[in-house]
Amino acid sequence: MDDLDAYLASFDAEAGYLNWASFGPLSSAVREEARADGELLATGRTGGLDLVDAHVSSARDAVAELLGADAAEIVLQPSTGQGLLHTFFAMSGTVLLSPQEYPSLTVSARRAADALGRLAIRELDPALPAVTAEAVREALDDEVNAVAVSLVDYRTGYVADLEAIRGVIGDRLLIVDGIQGIGVVDAAWDAADVVVGNGYKWLRAGRGTGFARFSARALDRLEPVLSGVEGSEGELGDIVVSGPRSGAEAFSVSRPDALAAGRLAVAVREVTDAGVATVAAAVAANAARVMEIADAHGIPVLTDRERHAGIVTLAPDPQLATAIGVALANAGVTVTVRSGLVRVAPHAGTREDTLGLLGDALAEAVARMPVHPGTATGPLGLAD
Repeated sequence: MDDLDAYLASFDAEAGYLNWASFGPLSSAVREEARADGELLATGRTGGLDLVDAHVSSARDAVAELLGADAAEIVLQPSTGQGLLHTFFAMSGTVLLSPQEYPSLTVSARRAADALGRLAIRELDPALPAVTAEAVREALDDEVNAVAVSLVDYRTGYVADLEAIRGVIGDRLLIVDGIQGIGVVDAAWDAADVVVGNGYKWLRAGRGTGFARFSARALDRLEPVLSGVEGSEGELGDIVVSGPRSGAEAFSVSRPDALAAGRLAVAVREVTDAGVATVAAAVAANAARVMEIADAHGIPVLTDRERHAGIVTLAPDPQLATAIGVALANAGVTVTVRSGLVRVAPHAGTREDTLGLLGDALAEAVARMPVHPGTATGPLGLAD
C-alpha cells in the first residue's frame, strides 16, 4: 500500500457525507492519538505529561513543513478567528478586502478597526464574484498597505491566485485565511505574509487545532497587541510584566492545548506523507465528478470549473433547491443548503457509493419538479 492508498483508507465517514467544508470527521489516526494522549494524562506522571506537551513543537514543525515555512514563524491558535484577531489588532494603515468573505475575516478586521482606531478597511465591490489580482489592482492606492483574502471562497470554492495577487500588491502585507484550502490545495503559501487556518475541516483533526504563520515581513510590521503570558518574554516567575516576544509566539495568549496539538500534528503528517499535490488532485477529481452529476441532471453549477478546490456550489431554481434539500436529507446525504444554494464538498476519500447517493437524490428531486430547473438569482448564502 503506497502513501496515497494509506491516506484514502483512513476515511471511514458514513456513506453520504459531502460536507467537508463545514466539518471533517476525524481520521482513524487522529482518534487513536486522542485516546493515547488521554491515557497518558490520566496517570498524572511527569513523563506522560511531558510526552503530551511535546506535541506543541511537533505540531509547529508539521505545519511549518506543510506551509514551506520555518517553525519559528508558526504559532498555534485555538481557532482561525483568534488568529485573524491577533493579525488585525496588530495592524495599522488600510487593509483591502472583500465584504463577501466569510465573517471570521471581515468581523475580525472591523473589531480591530473599531477598537483601536488605527486600522481602516477598504472594501472591494461586493458584486465581484471572486477576489482576483485584477480586482485588487484596480482597488489599490497609496493608502492600502495590506490585502486580506481567503485562499478558497467558502461560497463557491474559487481558489485565489496568491502569486498573482502578490505580483500586483508589491511589498504590501498579504493576509490569507486558508481554512478551506489547508491540506487540499497545493497553494503558493510563500506568497503570503500571514496564513491562518484550522484543522477541523479538511485536515480532519477536530476543533481547537488552529494555527498561524507570520513571515519575517509580517513580524517586522505587526505589533502583537493581544499578547498574553505565553507571548511574553522572561520567566513565568517574574513579577514585572515584560514585553512581547520577538517571534510568532508573541501572537499567543496562553499555553496551547497539547491535546489539540497532538491531533493537528498527526493530521498534517497524514497529508504530507501522501503529498499535498496528490491529495489536491484527488479532491479536484471528486469535485469534478460532482459537477458531472449536476450537469447530468440539468442543475446549474455556480463554482468556477477551472479554479476550484473541494467546494462545488449548485445554483438550482429556488423551488428545486428546497426539493433537493429534502431529497438529500431523505437519502442520508449531508451537504449545506442555504439561501437557495446547495454546497457539496467531497474529499479525496469520498467513495463512489456516496456520489451514487448524491446522483440518485438529485434525480429524484428533478423528477418531482413540474418544470426544468433554472439558474438561481438570489444572493449567495452564508455557510460555515
